[in-house]
Amino acid sequence: MTSDGPLVLGIETSCDETGVGIVRGQTLLADAVASSVEEHARFGGVVPEVASRAHLEAMVPTLERAAETAGVRLDDVDAVAVTSGPGLAGALLVGVAAAKALAIGLGKPLYGVNHLAAHVAVDQLEHGPLPEPVLAMLVSGGHSSLLKVTDVTTGVDPMGSTIDDAAGEAFDKVARLLGLPFPGGPHIDRVAREGDSVAIDFPRGLTSRRDLERHRFDFSFSGLKTAVARWVEARERSGEPVPVADVAASFQEAVCDVLVRKAVDAAVTEGIEDILIGGGVAANSRLRALAETRAADHGIRVRVPRPGLCTDNGAMVAALGAELVTRGRPPSRLDLPADSSQPITQVVA
Repeated sequence: MTSDGPLVLGIETSCDETGVGIVRGQTLLADAVASSVEEHARFGGVVPEVASRAHLEAMVPTLERAAETAGVRLDDVDAVAVTSGPGLAGALLVGVAAAKALAIGLGKPLYGVNHLAAHVAVDQLEHGPLPEPVLAMLVSGGHSSLLKVTDVTTGVDPMGSTIDDAAGEAFDKVARLLGLPFPGGPHIDRVAREGDSVAIDFPRGLTSRRDLERHRFDFSFSGLKTAVARWVEARERSGEPVPVADVAASFQEAVCDVLVRKAVDAAVTEGIEDILIGGGVAANSRLRALAETRAADHGIRVRVPRPGLCTDNGAMVAALGAELVTRGRPPSRLDLPADSSQPITQVVA
């Protein structure tokens, strides 16, 4: 280990991206990603079995590409980190098996880390040490979560989460309704720029007074998705054209409004002065702009990694692994399972 920090290799296989990242301390050396999204596009969503096989095929080439980019040999690393949950069980199993093999073969410590905590840790590669505490809003195809982070290695506490469809899942489903390709998020973001975000008054889930009493920091996007579907169906039945750009913009505004409103409320309630946005939906341009504006009204700063670090990647796993090594946290057992139910409070398996 050098004075610049530990050299850590991270493996991410929780969904459809095979990610291998290499960091030295808080410096990113390589971020190699092999995506199987095109294989899932014809199904309109991720197929777990297809994802698992794609990880098997991509793992070795992606490892080799990351090592070549970083200019290191695998036996140079000080530790191996891997996502051990939450995620697709079969996909996680591929990554964990590869990481275990590397750790045993190289004689290096192994860290099985929580996927959501890794989304928080990756911001350090771009913006430096995390404020403590920080309010993390993680938004992706599988997660819509609010987390109070006092220590990314030990203190990650849930404040709220989705009770049905995650935001990214809703983007995918609405995109399909509008005839847009999978994954839906980038395409809705693009089309929405030509539309009117107040053209259609779509509902904001879990924001009524009664809902806020029980689900103040939770999210629900299933009703919004259904409202969009009913609106589109009504237009089609009447023979009127569907204004795709207006629907996309109005839907996107409803999602971003709720996400930002609840994140800012949580930060103000907890007296937290920094919000970190992560996950694939964090790449959405409207979410970033709205968060900046509303947070500033309350004197809150917003941190968002560049889009390439928001989606699933090995760099985020390596970043958390490096933080664990630096802080002297104990490594995982080499018999750790791929556990899709791993709680967020358990950062290390």
